[in-house]
Amino acid sequence: MRNKPPYSIASVDHALQLAALLQQEGVLRVTDAAERLGVSVSTAHRLLTMLVYRDFAVQDEDRRYRPGAVLRPAETAPVAPLHRVALPHMERLREATGETINLTVLVGAEARIVATVESARVLRVGDRVGRTLPAEDSSGGRAMLAALPPREVAARYPQADLDRLRRDLAVVRRRGYAVNDQQTEAGLTAIGRAVVDANGVPVAALAIAMPAIRFDRSALADWVTALSIATKGIADDLG
Repeated sequence: MRNKPPYSIASVDHALQLAALLQQEGVLRVTDAAERLGVSVSTAHRLLTMLVYRDFAVQDEDRRYRPGAVLRPAETAPVAPLHRVALPHMERLREATGETINLTVLVGAEARIVATVESARVLRVGDRVGRTLPAEDSSGGRAMLAALPPREVAARYPQADLDRLRRDLAVVRRRGYAVNDQQTEAGLTAIGRAVVDANGVPVAALAIAMPAIRFDRSALADWVTALSIATKGIADDLG
């Protein structure tokens, strides 16, 4: 299980987080960057200026920052509104479960983590923002795939044998959640549930991520209930 290095360099970490945000969201203002990183506006400006210098970002005429030549724009809808709506629900879900909470969006056949609220426990799953995982293996990705029409799933996997995936997604659809038990990372288990809009279209997924040693099937029903409350809350707030 990969966690944040004990002697991480804050400025480097902040710059990498900004690069990931630019890639995911396509546009950032200095004030948005400062808010997301929890730093001053002047610090955010210095970080963005360095990203521009290294071609990770460009500044447009409106003084907003966009991905530079080094970064390719993400193939997703704008994440910032989703992030703002989801964050309070993610924090409440963390308090209810004591575990790390990830917000994921679907990009083709990949699940991209766009926000993390970390557990306060010493042994915990760390920040995964910016990571992409095979959607069929991750809990959030599988939950979102299960909410899609079969033809859309097939379009995302044109070269794959879909029989096993269809069976897996049928189980997820019936249960209403997906479990990733060390399929994407040794030592990590996650439980995911999709956030769907009024038409049943998945717009994101929440996942409770924990060290595999703490995964307890007797607690699964409580975790799923907490997930259901959080995902419904996000869907309601998104309208």
